[in-house]
Amino acid sequence: MDEREFVSLLQALMQPDTQKVKQATSQLNKTYYTSPESVTALIHIITSHGQPELRQLAAVEARKLVVKHWASVADAQKPQLRESLLKSTIDEDKPLPRHSKARVIAAIAKVDLEDGQWAELPGILQQAATSNTAQHREVGIYILYTLLETMPDIFQENMAQMLTLFNRTIQDPESIDVRINTMLALSELAMVLDTDEDTKSLKSFQSTIPHMVKILQASIEAEDEEHTMQAFDVFNKLLSYESAFLNVHFGDLLQFFMQVAAKTEVEDDSRSQAFAFLMQSVRYRKMKVQSLKVGEQMTKMCLQVATELDELPSEEDDISPARSALGLLDILSESLPPSQVAVPLLQAIGPYVQHADPSFRRAGILALGMCVEGAPDFIATQLSAILPTVLRLLEDPATTVRSAALNGVTRLSDDLAEDMGKEHARLIPALVKNFDMALQGMQNSHSDSKEHELNTHIVKASCMAIDSLVEGLDPEDASRYVSELVPRCAMLFGHDDHKVQMAAVSAVGSIASASESAFQPYFNDSMQSLGQYISVKESEDELELRSVVLDSLGKIAGAVGPEAFQPYVQPLMQSSEEGLRLDSQRLKETSYILWSTLARVYEENFEPFLQGVVKALIDCLEQEETDAEVNLGAEASDLIGQEVTIAGKKIKVAGANGKNDDDDDDDAIVQALMEGAEEDEDDWDDLGAVTAVAMEKEIAAEVVGDVLTHSKSKYMPYMQKTIEVVLPLFDHSFEGVRKCAIGTMWRAYACLWGLAEDNGMQKWQPGLPLKVKPTTDIEKLGDLLMKGTLALWEEEVDRATVTEINRNLAATLKLCGPAVLAPSSTSGQATPLQQATAIVVLLLQKQHPCQKGEDDLDEGEDFGEESAEYDWLAIETAMEVITAIATALGEQFAQLWKIFETPIMKYTSSQERFERSAAIGTVGECVEAMGTACTPYTSRMMRVCLKRLTDEDPETKSNAAFATGMLCLHSTDAKEVLGNYNTILASLEPLLARQSASPSEHEARLLDNAAGCVSRMIKKAPNNVPLAEVLPRLVDLLPLKEDYRENEPVFDMIIELYKQQNSVILSLTDRLMPVFEQVLMPPEDQLKDETKEKLGQLVQYLHR
Repeated sequence: MDEREFVSLLQALMQPDTQKVKQATSQLNKTYYTSPESVTALIHIITSHGQPELRQLAAVEARKLVVKHWASVADAQKPQLRESLLKSTIDEDKPLPRHSKARVIAAIAKVDLEDGQWAELPGILQQAATSNTAQHREVGIYILYTLLETMPDIFQENMAQMLTLFNRTIQDPESIDVRINTMLALSELAMVLDTDEDTKSLKSFQSTIPHMVKILQASIEAEDEEHTMQAFDVFNKLLSYESAFLNVHFGDLLQFFMQVAAKTEVEDDSRSQAFAFLMQSVRYRKMKVQSLKVGEQMTKMCLQVATELDELPSEEDDISPARSALGLLDILSESLPPSQVAVPLLQAIGPYVQHADPSFRRAGILALGMCVEGAPDFIATQLSAILPTVLRLLEDPATTVRSAALNGVTRLSDDLAEDMGKEHARLIPALVKNFDMALQGMQNSHSDSKEHELNTHIVKASCMAIDSLVEGLDPEDASRYVSELVPRCAMLFGHDDHKVQMAAVSAVGSIASASESAFQPYFNDSMQSLGQYISVKESEDELELRSVVLDSLGKIAGAVGPEAFQPYVQPLMQSSEEGLRLDSQRLKETSYILWSTLARVYEENFEPFLQGVVKALIDCLEQEETDAEVNLGAEASDLIGQEVTIAGKKIKVAGANGKNDDDDDDDAIVQALMEGAEEDEDDWDDLGAVTAVAMEKEIAAEVVGDVLTHSKSKYMPYMQKTIEVVLPLFDHSFEGVRKCAIGTMWRAYACLWGLAEDNGMQKWQPGLPLKVKPTTDIEKLGDLLMKGTLALWEEEVDRATVTEINRNLAATLKLCGPAVLAPSSTSGQATPLQQATAIVVLLLQKQHPCQKGEDDLDEGEDFGEESAEYDWLAIETAMEVITAIATALGEQFAQLWKIFETPIMKYTSSQERFERSAAIGTVGECVEAMGTACTPYTSRMMRVCLKRLTDEDPETKSNAAFATGMLCLHSTDAKEVLGNYNTILASLEPLLARQSASPSEHEARLLDNAAGCVSRMIKKAPNNVPLAEVLPRLVDLLPLKEDYRENEPVFDMIIELYKQQNSVILSLTDRLMPVFEQVLMPPEDQLKDETKEKLGQLVQYLHR
């Protein structure tokens, strides 16, 4: 081997000349790296060369070659090579070469120790780790760390001995490097420590945690950035391991990290890292955090830190303590119950929003905005108290506060669209005023000034707030503001700041969508102004603007209707198809969404575009994903290869796309070394990371469902390919794709079912075995789809995906009946109904995989009964599945109620109002579906209904009135039902008497359900109700304002009493006639056709 040439080639790798690096790499690979001699030559350079950078590079190269060549190195050479490498590493002065050499030792040790050689190494290292010389200790521990990293189980037999050593070295009095390296080693040792079996070692490990905290604290105080970040990394790593490692000290750790996060004296990077640890803790150990009841303390700390936010809102994603504090608030509100976050926040922000310092006022309203998404139900109940504050801050003298208040309106409107929409008369004038003031401020200030920048932000924020707010308005209310809002936004279409342009364009789309026909006068001008942007493509900004324009034009199409929009469809479709080729993720996704919107507008007339649209969507779904492996897993793998016939064509289900890619590429290391970075080629990207392709597929999968739903029979030629491609996505690695694939496949099933009914298939009837069998095609698809759904539903860990499965299955059962619950030839031992029942019970008991994933609660530790609102959705939608199963089975459901009764009844006495409301509503729906079969359960149901009729929450009381009426109507337990009539009427009496001129939505619904309850009671046993007292009050409530479903029992009962010539009802005819006329007029959904016909006949009779 030509050693001089070899060294010069290595030196060439460090030159800032790409061509030379390529040539040197090629020659090294061809001439030298094929031979075992290259390893001995590299070790010689490592141990003897005077240039530290070359020693480091040689170590990197040697490490890669050891695996390939060390076994072939002559045995006689090895002892001397090992010894010189070990001595050189221990004596190395420079940290980077030292660490690289240590990794070479670990690579050699991995080969040797597996072959029974170099058995003395662990002993030598332990001796070095306890040497009197600090550098020897540092190297000894670091090599132990690299060995653990390379061979995690190397010290499994000596776990106690290693922990004794590390408990000593983590307290090294002299060297921070020894202490930090010990932390790194412990983080690797934890990987192989059996926390269940080896409790003694676990306790020994746990005893190191307080020392780790001291190391981090000292590094922060010393402003030692490198060691601080290493220590943070260890804590983050331990947080991702089994909870047992940190559990004992978890409360203290949270307190420590909160102190670091809150301290303004600490470096921003360290504070942000502390916030990151707290975010991960709340997200992944939320039950533990909830049980420690630190939510309130954390919330208040975040509120304080939010006052540090920069005056000018940054458009960049710069991480700062204040931004991190707001991010933590968002996660807190999503993960913990309102009592620990939203409630204390609302109590705490009072002094902030009244504070003399604008940064405090701004922090208060920004913090509130961050909590809306996580606790919308609770915030909705407090809106009447919150709005005056928001309105006042919209008038604040400080521009930064008004900007934050606008952000607050946007966030509140995003999650509470209808509630906020009702306040339009107060909010929209305030938004317009902010817009006008800021626009004038922009025009009167220099474009480079801070004032101009702040005013520009206000204009943009005003548009965004209008955009979100108008979504919650009904067309009548929205139409009042069209002439005020559209011209203001339209004048910004040509603004030189593309973000202002985008906000204005988006707002106009939302105004059009909300106001519908009232937008017509602005239609042509808007199309002319926006049309110029559907082809721009010169820059990223232009592509971004183009995507927003496409989105808004889709909304405008929905507002003006298919006929008026027809001239613009072709150019818009061409633009969207071109957008797929312009290398813009956002534009691609917007194009897909545009197709969804146009399919909804044109329905079956969208047919001319279907071929191109479906091809593009399928191409997207069939893309390979090299960054994230996608394979059909074991649970659903039996779907592959199955055939199903749809529309006369056989469909074979393919495996999900994606390839294994085991190629290993270390070449980037050399580049990293040239830039002076320490090599760490094993830090691969997280395999679970969401790729851009996966996010694109999520949108495409959902759009496929929209397109097939709206284009109906015209989609049939593409149904085969759609099922082939979408069904395997149930097992995609990204939960967003799984969720949308589930939704689309069930929509396909419903679409085919609807088409079959249109073609003469009989309507389904409740119960199993099936009384009406679906077509063979639908039956096969249902079996395949149910099998895939059950496999996913049983094991899915993502809560939103489980919620989506619940919603889709519930909707399908109500629309298509029990067909998918029927046993099939491939059902196996448990029927689909039995499997679904078992999964739903797990969800109600909070034992489903999507509700678990935490093993960090100590024995007997209580986190309380409360749920975060996001967590509750999985349970609430599981209750929807129960009512849908009840609807599909009818009287047969009485047998299943035995299983569901106890968990549901438990929720009826929850501390959370939304849990009580959903549970008692479920009881009512199930009674309605069971009919007289509910009788055996009457006693317990009646007790619960009576208790909830006096609930403090109007929604719960409303649902209780519905359930009580259903129980009275259907149960044949006369003693229990009639015996409680007086008690029920006594509970309802105050409701029937209490009428305000303009009741809220909840109050109106409560009155409607009370009316329905009384009507069902009268229909069941008119002689047990004092009609002379009750009927006049009931008539006062008519016509019903909110819940038209309750019109059925009311008018059914009235018609029945007229048939019986009841004297009380006859005496009320003059008061009832105007009511009859109102319900027979639009809106059409006030009554079912059958009841409307009977009522019409009654009116004719009364007119005689």
